[in-house]
Amino acid sequence: MWPDRPARPHEPIFPLPESITGQSVATKLQALREEMRKQQASAFVATMLDEVAWLLNLRGNDVPFNPVFFAFAIITQDACHFYVDESQLSEDARKHLGSQVTVRPYASFYTDLAALKQRVLIGKRASWAVYDALGAENAHIVRSILVDQKSIKNPVELDGFREAHLRDGAALVSFFAWLEAMLTTEGQVVSETHAAKQLTAFREQQEDFRGLSFPTISSTGPNGAIIHYAPPEEGSPPIDPNNLYVCDSGAHFTFGTTDVTRTLHFGTPTAEQRRCFTRVLQGHIAIDQLIFPTHVTGYVIDALARAPGWRDHLEYRHGTGHGVGHFLNVHEPPMGIGTRPVFNETGLQPGMVLSNEPGYYLDGHWGIRIENLVIVQPHFLPNGAEPPTSKGFLRFERLTMCPIQTRLIDTGLLSPDERAWINAYHDEVLTKLRPRVEKDVRALKWLERECAHI
Repeated sequence: MWPDRPARPHEPIFPLPESITGQSVATKLQALREEMRKQQASAFVATMLDEVAWLLNLRGNDVPFNPVFFAFAIITQDACHFYVDESQLSEDARKHLGSQVTVRPYASFYTDLAALKQRVLIGKRASWAVYDALGAENAHIVRSILVDQKSIKNPVELDGFREAHLRDGAALVSFFAWLEAMLTTEGQVVSETHAAKQLTAFREQQEDFRGLSFPTISSTGPNGAIIHYAPPEEGSPPIDPNNLYVCDSGAHFTFGTTDVTRTLHFGTPTAEQRRCFTRVLQGHIAIDQLIFPTHVTGYVIDALARAPGWRDHLEYRHGTGHGVGHFLNVHEPPMGIGTRPVFNETGLQPGMVLSNEPGYYLDGHWGIRIENLVIVQPHFLPNGAEPPTSKGFLRFERLTMCPIQTRLIDTGLLSPDERAWINAYHDEVLTKLRPRVEKDVRALKWLERECAHI
């Protein structure tokens, strides 16, 4: 069928300590088995790579930009069988798994599946091959137990996210200061690809950097209107300092994953660009400031991000937010903010991490997107008393620390509350990042200027 098919990657698999994951493998297996008992299941089959990695507190490098590895797992009430190329397991990984996990050959997975009987749970994203091996009488397709358990980050994971974004923020500030200097003060030609590589170089200077979480979207002018643009390795256009530049990028650190977008102009933006940027920013602020009932879905709140743009008949053709994994896939189901029906299936809960990234794109000319990651947190009234009708309320905690370019803001369109939000955000960014860039004089000056009040 495919005689010249490349060999399957088999990069080393390494463990994460409980000091990073916040939960042991034993604790995760116990929670999984409790849910299995509730669903009267004899076994659960984990087929998604990030679910296996999360459950076993392991990471790898088999898939570009995603720290996962090729594997399956079958969990019963008294056993956990891990199907993987054993040569990939480091000695530390073997010790980490201990006696609670039995390592089985990857090739024996489907044979072992066929031997399972009674009620076996498989997730909705499992392949037909898995269903067929189990047989219709045994296979029960359900919403994956692990997808929900993985989506709620524990306090240790959340602290890891916070630290990851501080390190990432320092790298971004150094990069944007460098890029501005090259394009303006130095008058250098910087291509989209050169800029993306330089950003990676700044990230590599941060301790515990483990790689990019997706290919950097470094886009100038008309390319910024291509939502998932990737600059070519050869022939990448130079960044135009007199047009908008969109940089959407992210990183993996051992303790967290980042995803951030900033739109900048290194010259004098037009009135239209400032108006459109401000509408996008207002939508971003509307989500950031929202207080909402627990279990409200991202489908319900999505319109709030779009409403400011709608005033000027502006719209964008992508979701407002996606879930993010903890040193895992940067796009992580099941939660999200958007108009797709799937975003109405999962209510938001404390501990979830999502992006907040409204945008606007003028095809053939330029694009705008502003993205921060946020944590879903409980919200309490100042007086501490809840109305008798309250079922609990939520808010968002900002993770991303990087200035939003005020040069692009039409302040005449802002409400006093929106202006206060921008100034408060920049105060927080300056306070948290100043100690991390103080040795980089150029970056520090840029940070202080960009965080000045409007």
